[in-house]
Amino acid sequence: MSWRRGSGGGGGGDGGVSRRWAVLLCVGSFCLGLLFTNRMWTLPEATEIARPNAKVEEGNMPVAGECGSKKVQEKQDYRDILQVQDTHHDVQSLDKTIASLETELSAARSLQESLLNGAPVAEEFKVSESIGRRKYLMVIGINTAFSSRKRRDSIRYTWMPQGEKRKKLEEEKGIIIRFVIGHSAISGGIVDRAIEAEDRKHGDFMRIDHVEGYLALSGKTKTYFATAVSLWDADFYVKVDDDVHVNIATLGQILSRLALKPRVYIGCMKSGPVLSEKGVRYYEPEHWKFGESGNKYFRHATGQLYAISKDLATYISINKHILHKYINEDVSLGSWFIGLDVEHIDDKRLCCGTPPDCEWKAQAGNICAASFDWRCSGICNSEGRIWEVHNKCAEGEKALWNATF
Repeated sequence: MSWRRGSGGGGGGDGGVSRRWAVLLCVGSFCLGLLFTNRMWTLPEATEIARPNAKVEEGNMPVAGECGSKKVQEKQDYRDILQVQDTHHDVQSLDKTIASLETELSAARSLQESLLNGAPVAEEFKVSESIGRRKYLMVIGINTAFSSRKRRDSIRYTWMPQGEKRKKLEEEKGIIIRFVIGHSAISGGIVDRAIEAEDRKHGDFMRIDHVEGYLALSGKTKTYFATAVSLWDADFYVKVDDDVHVNIATLGQILSRLALKPRVYIGCMKSGPVLSEKGVRYYEPEHWKFGESGNKYFRHATGQLYAISKDLATYISINKHILHKYINEDVSLGSWFIGLDVEHIDDKRLCCGTPPDCEWKAQAGNICAASFDWRCSGICNSEGRIWEVHNKCAEGEKALWNATF
């Protein structure tokens, strides 16, 4: 009897024990669940996350929880992108700094050579040494000779401002204009003294270390660019012959639109035949370098007027001792840029004809930057006819002073 009661009691006890065990099991399961959940959602330690600048070998990337790894990797990739962008910016800044230093080094070299050779140094450079170089839009070098006094005077009284107006042009518009000339074979001779007297009167010469001569134009062009870039910090350097009419404002507007381009070579591009017969005009002694008879030159700007950007002028200055000179100076200039990353711009406004051509274009609102006669490689009888061209084709004095570059 007692066993049965015990058994019955035990049965009741077994029921009570089962309930207690059920509660204990539930509590235990809950605690284990909390522990397991906390372990799964714990953020990775700082040491487990790869730093953006740290090198991580392939296959050894530390793994945190599956849920957080993608976010961590995305953050790391984003930081890597920012780091690459910063590095690219730093490289660009370094390139600009190097280019600036090369320009200054070239200027110092040119100045040193001028001093050693006894060539005159422009006052502008002496001033710029102490106060820092001013930035100009363009330097216009007018190629002239000892015998071209009348041509120079005709330019002075037509398209080239004189006296205070020329200084105003430099200060307000950032445009430098100079007649470019070297010296005679016997330095200090009568022709040199005549140029010095003319310069004292007008103050518009740029004297370079070069022996004048028609067959030495390639060397003169090279020396002009090397000297100009050492004297003035400009966006563009222009070469023009002294029998060409120029509208300065129109030329300035054309070039100012190209100021952001690093290496620009602008003019009226041509590709004439290589002449191999001796005695003819523009005979090329090195014609064999251009292939078979009848071949043409590579594309280059016609010599009456062209412009190059600062980087190209600096390149000429730095490498002037190894740049080859052909007999024709426009061919020589074009050859110096072959193989370089240079943008050739063909603009026919730099080679308009004389009236009626430039006159009709001016009346139509398409003003020419330069005018000359092709048959004369300049204005025929320019000392007298440049007045006609100026009267019919000039842009007007107000156009220059009202222009913004």
